[in-house]
Amino acid sequence: MAIEIEKSTVKLSKVAVSDTHGENSPYFAGWKAYDENPFDGVHNPSGVIQMGLAENQVSFDLLEEYLEKQTEEASCGSGRISSFRENALFQDYHGLVSFRKAMASFMEQIRGGRAKFNPERIVITAGATAANELLTFILADPGDALLVPTPYYPGFDRDLRWRTGVKIIPVHCDSSNNFQVTPQALESAYEEAKSNNIKVRGILITNPSNPLGATIQRSILEEILEFAVRKNIHLVSDEIYSGSVFCSSEFISIAEILESRNYKDSERVHIVYSLSKDLGLPGFRVGTIYSYNDKVVTTARRMSSFTLISSQTQQLLASMLSDKNFTNKYIKTNRERLRKRYEMIIDGLKSAGIECLKGNAGLFCWMNLSQLLDKPTRECELELWNSILCEVKLNISPGSSCHCSEPGWFRVCFANMSEQTLEIALTRLHNFMQKRIQKSLF
Repeated sequence: MAIEIEKSTVKLSKVAVSDTHGENSPYFAGWKAYDENPFDGVHNPSGVIQMGLAENQVSFDLLEEYLEKQTEEASCGSGRISSFRENALFQDYHGLVSFRKAMASFMEQIRGGRAKFNPERIVITAGATAANELLTFILADPGDALLVPTPYYPGFDRDLRWRTGVKIIPVHCDSSNNFQVTPQALESAYEEAKSNNIKVRGILITNPSNPLGATIQRSILEEILEFAVRKNIHLVSDEIYSGSVFCSSEFISIAEILESRNYKDSERVHIVYSLSKDLGLPGFRVGTIYSYNDKVVTTARRMSSFTLISSQTQQLLASMLSDKNFTNKYIKTNRERLRKRYEMIIDGLKSAGIECLKGNAGLFCWMNLSQLLDKPTRECELELWNSILCEVKLNISPGSSCHCSEPGWFRVCFANMSEQTLEIALTRLHNFMQKRIQKSLF
């Protein structure tokens, strides 16, 4: 028998009762619908297919093979008790030296060797979520703001704002140039904040730009850096998808820009990276902050004691990332598989009469369903999203949840499922489009 509890009159903190957790967004509502009725090809073929989760499962077999081999070798070796004691006892929150070295080397490798990273500047955090929040705490005070180009990851509304008290000022981009950020859009957002007496402390960019699945051009990166210099603000470059670029030469890291400038103005630049997307290990909760600012590195390390990664995880991944035979094979195979999967969904959507922005990276595509809206409004977009979720049983993310200013755009993830499941999802979308077209003719 359940225990009945009277409605509480006990006061909680402002953080606890705040709605800046962002979970009232359609983005999270779609997840809930999936959790309540998940698709299963055998046991629940009419369930909701999860296309709102940017998760990389296309090369999970390579990871499983490697980890199983490591486990077998470890069980046959000696020194297990010593290793256990090393992992079980308290570790310095700077992180294992072996892991920081391996992570720095992997970050260089995945960028084609065109950027260098010093292990002493790496701060270990429990995922990119913790890294972004930690940096926000360090760079801005409550009431200050960060500029974030739209469309952006809906979780930023939670990660950057909820506990920090920092605001987000959207930098509105549009489809005329594939939602690439422009100096004019940056200036407009900055002036908007200034007119409202809000102090802008930095700009957060995602490269490859999430959720568009496209890398930021070098010239645009240089313009963004120059903007940060002129306004005397910080620049945070979220590069968690750098390994999912179909061709490594297409990705330009802000680290490359700084190196070409002999690290001029580098003290305002900070990079966020994690293994969640590139290695498909979100459950391992492994993120990093790489800062060129000594004070930020020192402060981030002090604060990272709240977001530690287990020593066992660090040791395991240090071994994996140091194995060049494995990482070379993984990076090459993963990029090939992602490109194939991307082409599969683009072709499938095209055959259904749906256009998408051209991408060259990521785990998602950005599709245009504006032709299905009764009116070009957010309300009509959400009505369409609800129909796709409840009738078609597909969880996709409406553009408005990503603060897109143009109704009718949707983010669709394709790397978190099997090819067979993706085929089913595309068939459902194709049938939905056919019904809508027929309905419009009568």
